Amino acid sequence: MSNDLTIQRTAEAVESPLVINSILESGVRNAPEQEIVYADQRRMSYRDLEERVNRLAGALAECGVKPGDTVAVMDWDTHRYLEAFFAIPMMGAVLHTVNVRLSPEQILYTLNHAEDDVILVNREFLPVLEELKDRIETVKRYVLLDDEGGNLDSQLDIAGEYEALLQQAPAEFDFPELDENTRATTFYTTGTTGLPKGVYFSHRQLVLHTFAGRAALSGSGHGRFNQDDVYMPITPMFHVHAWGVPYVATLLGVKQVYPGRYLPETLLKLLVTEKVTFSHCVPTIIQMLLQAEAAKNVDLKGWKVIIGGSALPKSLAKGALERGIDIYTGYGMSETCPLISLALLPPELEDADLETQVDYRTRTGRPVPMAQMRIVDDNMNEVPRDGKTQGELVLRAPWLTQGYLKDEDNSKKLWHGGWMHTGDIGVIDADGWLKITDRIKDVIKTGGEWISSLDLEGLILQHDGVAECAVVGVEDQKWGERPVALVVKGGEVDEDAIKELVSQYADKGVISRYGIPDRVVFVDELPRTSVGKLDKKKMRAEMV
Repeated sequence: MSNDLTIQRTAEAVESPLVINSILESGVRNAPEQEIVYADQRRMSYRDLEERVNRLAGALAECGVKPGDTVAVMDWDTHRYLEAFFAIPMMGAVLHTVNVRLSPEQILYTLNHAEDDVILVNREFLPVLEELKDRIETVKRYVLLDDEGGNLDSQLDIAGEYEALLQQAPAEFDFPELDENTRATTFYTTGTTGLPKGVYFSHRQLVLHTFAGRAALSGSGHGRFNQDDVYMPITPMFHVHAWGVPYVATLLGVKQVYPGRYLPETLLKLLVTEKVTFSHCVPTIIQMLLQAEAAKNVDLKGWKVIIGGSALPKSLAKGALERGIDIYTGYGMSETCPLISLALLPPELEDADLETQVDYRTRTGRPVPMAQMRIVDDNMNEVPRDGKTQGELVLRAPWLTQGYLKDEDNSKKLWHGGWMHTGDIGVIDADGWLKITDRIKDVIKTGGEWISSLDLEGLILQHDGVAECAVVGVEDQKWGERPVALVVKGGEVDEDAIKELVSQYADKGVISRYGIPDRVVFVDELPRTSVGKLDKKKMRAEMV
């Protein structure tokens, strides 16, 4: 008897590949008349979405797009972006989601590095591309995205306006059969130093990420995402596929609401009028919404919101919970597609007191299905899962980027030792709860002791007069580094009050006395990256 356990396939059998076509088919089959809404501009059904995906593919093919080409999108969060999420990869082309918040020079770099062939561009971004046009190397045609359907006058080779091209295209497109390992998407991360790095994902990876997200968020209880929810992203669709949630939403056939630009009044209006129940965003956005004048009379009870991109401050979580928002942390990064962990409360803690809930909801969470997490030392040895021993977080999951596009050296560093290196320092306890304590490059080493900038920020934010805070390490001849706090005021507060607050926690043993900041610098706003993260590199440079 043979010991070969390889599956023997019947000649007539077909092994269906994991391609994103199946995600769209699931949504259309299960909820053909469900609504998809773009602000106050358009309403359509899932059946309409399917037809428009076919028409978009036909229109792009007419523009010369073929399998293996790359199509870039520069748009706000619209129904058009959702259509591009499907049509472009389903053609066998690569979707390049362009970060429109980058500088013109960075945008130029990503367009040329990705070797884009066609760009779908919102009229608002035409001036940027017109300024760069003589240095854009590979783009052959442009498609204009315009809510008003206006004129096509431009220095660029405009193939046509999006809606007009779709109307002219056939209602059906013969999508090719694809290998599930075909590259589907590319985008660029600026979270590290140097030039933006391109990450990429296959159809298989996107499907598995979608299934993992669905499995992690299914069921009853707080924070769950099911067929009766109404979904509105408040994370840009150019940023890690809006965290992959549009694919989960389409798989489920839920009502989807796309807000366009992120204006507080628009978001709050859609939240109420469309009865939105599930969203995700970075801390600055939820803080902006809670502080908006229009939010004072809005009932936010029952709105489920995943917070990612940077740590969820306890003070912000508490304020949101007091408004009835079901808020909790999600963790991931561009390289992870991005979902890795969620801070969903176990059933026994859903009725816990406010302080306990805040503690758990602001942790980094527990891994989603199929994600593996380890905390390791400098020699890649796993450290104890005791909730205290720190090390670097390394990962494995079926959907992690396999490298950086055309960057072999950094790809090897990313995957050193066969695990993806996050650059995040953290701890894991015996129950599998992860807590990120800092970025490797942001942790402060002072007097031979490691101080977490995130922990310090969390303590300072507990002062009622502090609206925002960031802590960075500044070079010191005696101690190596010393912490400096940058603070945006939200009320009455001065430097002595902040130092006294941190000192009280040092007296209690919550933080070392080395953690009391030498200086507190009050600023009008904190520098941020193009995706809303605190730009500590810039802060450190300004503090020198």
